Amino acid sequence: MTVGVLERKKSAATKHKSEFWGWVRFFLLLSLAFILINNMIGLTRVSGNSMNPTLESGNILLMNKVSLFFKTPKYGDVVVIKDERLEFSIIKRVIAVQGDRVFIRDGVIYVNEKPLPELYTAGKSENMDVQTIPSGHLFVVGDNRNLGESKDSRDPSLGPVHIKDVKGYAVFSLLPMHQIAEPLDL
Repeated sequence: MTVGVLERKKSAATKHKSEFWGWVRFFLLLSLAFILINNMIGLTRVSGNSMNPTLESGNILLMNKVSLFFKTPKYGDVVVIKDERLEFSIIKRVIAVQGDRVFIRDGVIYVNEKPLPELYTAGKSENMDVQTIPSGHLFVVGDNRNLGESKDSRDPSLGPVHIKDVKGYAVFSLLPMHQIAEPLDL
């Protein structure tokens, strides 16, 4: 064999080796991106009418999971919840936090004896006796307040949800694209 043939074989082997490690790096970076996206942000799909008119069935939402490490949900936040009592995740609005007193009279929700300013809702809530939200829990409701449209904290079978069951904040609707209402000022 001549020197030129040996150099070409060596060059081809080096090229194949380089391509192989390029693909390995690509798949490692792709896996890392998937893990980061899956654990820091996420996508979820709205199913049902419980958040009408804010969100409609079929909306695809961008979810922020990172903020759960730095803050607890507050008034007006729209959160994604996976409770062990539920077979599916629910998307609801936080209207009361631990220590708050909540009741509903004549279709108006009161938090700490003050009527809740709600411009984003549809329907009318049924009356509910006073509930004090336990430590580490949230009172969440759907924006569609019509009876039977939303499984939320008004339902005794669910009641206040534990903060650990919040899986993320719904920040933005991707399909159709629109912002989600900001938290309430109480």
